[in-house]
Amino acid sequence: MENTTINAASEKARDEKNANLPDTKKHAATPEVKKKIDVSSIPSSGEDVITKNDNDVISSADEIVTHVIRVEDDPTVSPWSFRMVFLGAGLSIFGGVLQEIFYFKPQTILVSQVFLTVVAYVLGAGMAYAIPRKGKLGRYFNPGPFNAKEHAAVALMASAASQSALATEALAAQQLFYGGYPSHVASVFITFSSQLIGYGIAGLRDVIVRPTKMLWPMTLPIRSLLESLHKDKKESQSRLKIFYVVFTMLFFWTIFPEYIFPVLEGVSIFCLANQNSLVFTNLFGGASRNEGLGFLSFCFDWNYVSPTGSPLWYPLYALTNTFVGYLSCIILFLDVYYANIFNSQNFPFLSQLLFYGDSNSTYYHTYNQSVILNPDFTINETLLHEQGIPWLTGSYLCYLITSNMGLTATFTHMLLWNFDDIKAGWIWAETPEQRLERKLNDESLDPHYRLMLQNLYNECPQWWWGAVLIDSFVAGIVSLYSIKSTLPWWGFILANVLTAVFMLFFGAQYGLTGFQFNIQPICQMLAGYLFPGKPLANLYFTCYTYNSLQMGQVLAKDLRLAQNVRLSPRSTFFVQVLGCVIGALFNYVMMLKIVQSQSEVLISIDGTNIWNGQNFNTLAIAWSIAKDMFSIGARYQWVTIAYLLGFFVPVPFWVANKFWPYPIFSYINLSIILWYMGYLFVGINASILMYFVPGFTAQWWLRKHYPHLFNKYNYIVSAALDGGTQVCVLFSRLLSLVEVEPPVHSRLGREIQTPATIWTTAWSTLPQAHDHLMF
Repeated sequence: MENTTINAASEKARDEKNANLPDTKKHAATPEVKKKIDVSSIPSSGEDVITKNDNDVISSADEIVTHVIRVEDDPTVSPWSFRMVFLGAGLSIFGGVLQEIFYFKPQTILVSQVFLTVVAYVLGAGMAYAIPRKGKLGRYFNPGPFNAKEHAAVALMASAASQSALATEALAAQQLFYGGYPSHVASVFITFSSQLIGYGIAGLRDVIVRPTKMLWPMTLPIRSLLESLHKDKKESQSRLKIFYVVFTMLFFWTIFPEYIFPVLEGVSIFCLANQNSLVFTNLFGGASRNEGLGFLSFCFDWNYVSPTGSPLWYPLYALTNTFVGYLSCIILFLDVYYANIFNSQNFPFLSQLLFYGDSNSTYYHTYNQSVILNPDFTINETLLHEQGIPWLTGSYLCYLITSNMGLTATFTHMLLWNFDDIKAGWIWAETPEQRLERKLNDESLDPHYRLMLQNLYNECPQWWWGAVLIDSFVAGIVSLYSIKSTLPWWGFILANVLTAVFMLFFGAQYGLTGFQFNIQPICQMLAGYLFPGKPLANLYFTCYTYNSLQMGQVLAKDLRLAQNVRLSPRSTFFVQVLGCVIGALFNYVMMLKIVQSQSEVLISIDGTNIWNGQNFNTLAIAWSIAKDMFSIGARYQWVTIAYLLGFFVPVPFWVANKFWPYPIFSYINLSIILWYMGYLFVGINASILMYFVPGFTAQWWLRKHYPHLFNKYNYIVSAALDGGTQVCVLFSRLLSLVEVEPPVHSRLGREIQTPATIWTTAWSTLPQAHDHLMF
């Protein structure tokens, strides 16, 4: 998908494809109409049927969904079996528990969907092989081979459960720093509510899931993996062979940067050539946290190269805008620092801490937030003014400004370029017959969903989604008052309204481009204005905005995956809701266990290399003084002004495209560019440039010059790269949890000296300050 707008060639291809379909406008929206839908003209994309001819380059979502993904279905295959429920619930418990444990680690690790899909297949195929099928009982426990729809249902349920609920962070902070919470029952309902509200809002599926253009490209590797595992083995033999080879290679290769040779996580030739230059360190460093921008550095750990998703599925349109933002970020950070804008040279080049104004280039005086707090952990305004308003580093300030501009630029960009794609979000009242007729008459409808309509899958009634949303809303507002959250009723309502609006715009952008905007800092800043001096209210407001949006996007993504594998809407609804409930419950249980057993460590300033929890409260306190730092007339007023500027920055390119319709104007997405203009403000940046190498190699060179190979192998290779790496990483983390003593360095959870440390001392000779990240 080169652009969010369909080009002329894509329109022509879509018209040719739809020309063979009956004119559904002539018919009533009845099952008879659905039976008349002809999908025989759509290619059943096998191993050799990739494009109209092998030299054609696939460049639009229309072509991807019909030539990369098979448009075929067997409606007699059912996902419902004891095996599906057993494995789904088991992996949901496993994922929910494991993700919550990792959430309290200094370095958060995600339980990925690729990992869950691989494990589900091994267990499902094993049960199908091992359980005898004799008699009714045998056929109940083992109805036959582990089929693709069972597999998809297990993966979707486990994926919904493996999302750590941000509500547990707020509840942990309340327990650790604010005198506890009166009711465990209310706390459980808050955890359920914050997760399921996002799912209720994901009921905007007609806008952000069903259309062809809403590709949700991150689902393509999973879909390719499911297809390769469950289709005819002769037909998919070459893809499976590639998957197994790449998966195995990455599994064993990851042992080297994770265990044996950690220096492979970041190698900078320039820093090795000149180890005494601060300028070189700032520009080319990046092997350790907050060291530098990592320009022209190399990273050989796929876990760091693709922390938010594989570059192999990231569309060229989004990848190009990301690269422009990345280069702009380097220029911006260096200009701000070396021009000493906002006294940047008095503070570290990269840091997210707050500082006193008496800091200088040789002494960084970290701001002591504890001295401005009342006994109940609210902000004492008198003490705040005595200590002075804290200072920020120039790089972190740039991040706040550009991300705020990117937030509001998203609204303008989507309205100008994609209004037709999101306008259905305002269609509220329709009868089922009207809804079906609108879908059948919609030329942009995804052919996979059109096939489901033909096969008479029952759609979920709108009231199901409404019931989830209303029940979650009522449970949330009642429970928040029960636990004395300090979040007022109007703040809770506003949080849910904002989430619904954000879901329409940011969910559509995520589905179109694969780019996910992180709105957590914006939500925390907004809460700082709305509830000044109330850190706990800030946490819960963020929980019902940022967390609910994230959960809604995850579930919308999985709805698209279910659509691509033809899992019925009602089956998808039940497995996702069940996964949310199981995950939220075990998130809460594990949070209680960790807080009870590790409370002293979690309260401490630095924590340990195994557990850390102080940053939960630090974030809330820092953002609770937002009005003093960012209001108009304050030192950092441009952080707030950036919101207003963001509404206007996409307009010139849209106007230019109207007068001079060159592709460059329609190709620019300021929302993505602005977000990545602040992206390097934190973390190990040596891996960032390496992200673009496989991305452009696959999405531009391979797709352009070898389209047959691209469509046949690109997405299965992406799944193998992620799967092999993540299985190895999660396995190593599990070893650290059960106190196995592998020869690993301290990143796995303990201080162990190995020969590898000889290679890493050159990179970390100075003690590292612990940053409480404000994001």
